[in-house]
Amino acid sequence: MKLKMLLALGASLATIGCAAGGLTGDPGSRSISQNAQQAAAQQHPQVVAEFGGTVDANRSAYVAAVGSKVAAQSGIQGGGSGAYTITTLNSPVLNAFAVPGGYVYITRQLLGLMDDEAELASVLGHEIGHIAADHSRGRQNRGLLTQLGALAVGILTGSGDLAQLAGTVGQGLFLSYSREQEYEADALGIRYMSAAGYDADASASLLASLGAAENLDNRIAGQDQRSVPSWARTHPLSEDRVNRATALAGQVQSAGTGIRNRDQLLNAVDGMIWDDDPAQGVVRGNRFLHPDLRLAFSVPQGFGIQNGSRAVSITGSNGQAQFSGGAFTGGLGSYIGQVFQALAGGQGQINFPPPQSTSVNGIPAAYSTARANTSQGQLDVTVFAYQWDPDTVYHFAMITPAGSGIGPFTSMVGSLDRLSASEAASIRPRVIDVVTVRSGDTVQSLASRMAYDDYKLERFLVLNSLSANSQLTPGSKVKLVVYGNR
Repeated sequence: MKLKMLLALGASLATIGCAAGGLTGDPGSRSISQNAQQAAAQQHPQVVAEFGGTVDANRSAYVAAVGSKVAAQSGIQGGGSGAYTITTLNSPVLNAFAVPGGYVYITRQLLGLMDDEAELASVLGHEIGHIAADHSRGRQNRGLLTQLGALAVGILTGSGDLAQLAGTVGQGLFLSYSREQEYEADALGIRYMSAAGYDADASASLLASLGAAENLDNRIAGQDQRSVPSWARTHPLSEDRVNRATALAGQVQSAGTGIRNRDQLLNAVDGMIWDDDPAQGVVRGNRFLHPDLRLAFSVPQGFGIQNGSRAVSITGSNGQAQFSGGAFTGGLGSYIGQVFQALAGGQGQINFPPPQSTSVNGIPAAYSTARANTSQGQLDVTVFAYQWDPDTVYHFAMITPAGSGIGPFTSMVGSLDRLSASEAASIRPRVIDVVTVRSGDTVQSLASRMAYDDYKLERFLVLNSLSANSQLTPGSKVKLVVYGNR
């Protein structure tokens, strides 16, 4: 969550109009259409902003260079010299996605999970494959940024699954591909990376790593309070898919013999932030802390937290909520009314009773609960706003079963508080530290150095694609996650 945010997610997000498809020309001489390129280029700055910006120039250039090698094999005119724009996002979510118009995005979290450059080539090849195969053509595609604001409308109209909407705000709800299209993109990605000289076996190994990461996230969800990785939703993982990738790799010449470039990838991720960037706030257990804004709050046990650049989403079986904010230009009652209006998303008005004034940890606050009729039945919608300073208001927007009111979120709305200077200064980023294995090192001894209070061994194994009985070779390199400096 950034320093300044929109009042509500649905208020001013534009649409990428590329649904009709992004390619022109006959097979063998195709190019990305000018209209698709222009639309994607226009929205690119907003996509980047929504995902926390980009990583530093050196890492961005490294990823783009690998992508250019792979894209040159895609059969699209200018594929290796500008037809594609490849961006590495400063996001703690495991994800990669493609936008019609030749724009490919990958998050630093996914980059950090990889074992070598060939795995990077496989992911970029897969996304380039979606574009080259024109998988967007004929599909009903709401704009990328429109979907980022879907919660603001969906929670009150009943359109879509509430938990999934809330859990993916800040990550994006991207064009959903069919299973056949996913398989085709896998096959194309393997073809492209192999033609670029990379080991085609990397596709299956990366998919296996993603599956292991998904399984671990599911195991620790109750403690780390995170939602399922975006990749697992937009690119469903399965043993069948890994097996298919393995079989496809066996059909190309580079399988087992092509470029892996492990050291190059490790050099690129060494020192890179892992998990949350403190500049956007961090999730620690069931707490959200923002050292720059000097604020913190806690969510009830059993609820998950997902931090986005515009809002923090809280999801659980008994309700969903978002924490966001805006400029304070009048009374809290007026601000609450604006939030209700934005939540309605043009679907009519929400009639709410006059807000009640209160105080939370010395912070002036007000709240109101309205009853909303949706296709899923009646729901209670509550806006709880805090006057943080003379110019800033923060608020929770909460949706609970009818009659519950604030109910499940009572402890959360009462937990918002200011961080002291020393507390804020103590919040440090987790960063990847590439270390050389020494004689006597074991997976257990190295895992003990991971910057976590729980699941140290499991996190280390997933990060390095190892098993508990793996034997480490002195002189080889592995990744740790340690605390860095701000």
